Amino acid sequence: MTTTPTNDEAELSKFGYSQELHRSLGSFSSFAAGFSYISVLTGIIQLSGFGIAMAGPAVIWAFPIVIAGQLLVALCFGELAARYPITGSVYSWSARVGGEKAAWWAGYAMLVTDIVSVAAVALGMQALLPQIWSGFQIIGDGTGASFAQNAVLLGTILIVFTTVVNIAGVKVMAMINNAGVFVELCGCVLLAILLMTVIERGPSIIFDTFDLGATHTGGYLGAFAIGAIFPLWIYFGFDTAGSLAEETNNPRKLAPKAIIRAVSAAGFLGTLLVLLSLMSARDLQNPDFASGGVAYLVRDRFGSTVGTIFLCIALVAVVVCCLAIHTGSIRMMFAMGRDNRLPFSRALARVDERSGAPIAPSIIVGVLAIMILLVNIGQGAIVAALTSMAVALGYIAYLIVTATLLKKRLSGWPGDHVEARRDGYFSMSRGVGLAVNIAAVVYGAVCIVNVTWPRIEIYNATGPSHWYLHYFAYLFTVVLAGVGLLLYALSPRGHIPDATASTPQNSSLDDPTLEMS
Repeated sequence: MTTTPTNDEAELSKFGYSQELHRSLGSFSSFAAGFSYISVLTGIIQLSGFGIAMAGPAVIWAFPIVIAGQLLVALCFGELAARYPITGSVYSWSARVGGEKAAWWAGYAMLVTDIVSVAAVALGMQALLPQIWSGFQIIGDGTGASFAQNAVLLGTILIVFTTVVNIAGVKVMAMINNAGVFVELCGCVLLAILLMTVIERGPSIIFDTFDLGATHTGGYLGAFAIGAIFPLWIYFGFDTAGSLAEETNNPRKLAPKAIIRAVSAAGFLGTLLVLLSLMSARDLQNPDFASGGVAYLVRDRFGSTVGTIFLCIALVAVVVCCLAIHTGSIRMMFAMGRDNRLPFSRALARVDERSGAPIAPSIIVGVLAIMILLVNIGQGAIVAALTSMAVALGYIAYLIVTATLLKKRLSGWPGDHVEARRDGYFSMSRGVGLAVNIAAVVYGAVCIVNVTWPRIEIYNATGPSHWYLHYFAYLFTVVLAGVGLLLYALSPRGHIPDATASTPQNSSLDDPTLEMS
């Protein structure tokens, strides 16, 4: 019995791929994938104390800067997602605007970012579960080595869970992720309302620097640059909505909107929560607030019961964040395997007919993430440095995409543009697209310099001091490049379908007369 392919399946075939993944995601599921990877609540809880301690309340000014910059990148990604609705996001997009080598390095960098991020988010379980119930401190009393050991145990349990869910298929993943994102959104709104009831000071607090510039070698600009890493650590991963394109209905329309909406919603909620936290804390320079951030603030202002409820909401956010990152890394590995870009590509590209899930990538990502967790026992400083560098790799992958897109755009991509709407697909006019693309490239380069700059506060925050941690970003880049060259040499390689074409043959986008919609 034969079936007539759907429009989405027919579109996919024009890129040289058959429909193997199960296509079932709708508008909210696509948005939820990008939003849960960002997971603004997880980031605010884990990093707010760090940001305020490094740059004072004025660190909030980093939020509109970072969000505006990420929106520039998201606009570029939106155009690419509309034209190339293919699994693999940054890998698949860069293949079609930058060529096969650019695609490989973008995919490789993002894959490492995702795997390390799965482990880093999973370690966050230790900051939540023992506070909710002391019985979750399964190993020891939570001091000394037992803290790290218990963190590894709890993190491993979470990664096993996300692995099983991803093996079960995208429908199960989306159901859990959608519910989790709904809980997180409600939690953000509830927290904002609660904080409004206990305001201690006016919004002028956002101009307070705690005189940190007086003690910093770079003045306040140097302190602010460190504090700005707070939002930089949070606002990436929104390309996941594009990475699920082959499992999304009508991805040309839904994926671009999901990417831009994920950044916008997370940006608004994150900025609002940080502002209200600054206005509501009893003492912003209290060491407990510096170490506990928003989690400490909620318990301090509203008591243990409300604090525990909030921690449970935060726990849901951490779980779906880890799930979304795991899902994104699987699709990246699957896409690269399908194009013979990794060793054992045939196994990586195999999809289970029943669940529609790539089984081998699901398991491999889980195992590698757990291996990174094990390093945390006795080597927590290395894991912290590795996590910081992983974020930088994510920005490098994004820069590869925007830079190759800019080069392609300067040579005429996407063709003669007439300012008109057509089919409702997202696109920018030639002049706007060029300006946005240039700004996105400059922004990405600045972010990479800032995140990788050798500073003790980022790469060796806890003693003892080691020179190799201080310069970890540069050393790790060299090692990663070496491993990457080895993997590239071992991969069978082959022609990526339609990697050199600007649009699929006979596509409705052959005539790129699209306007922003």
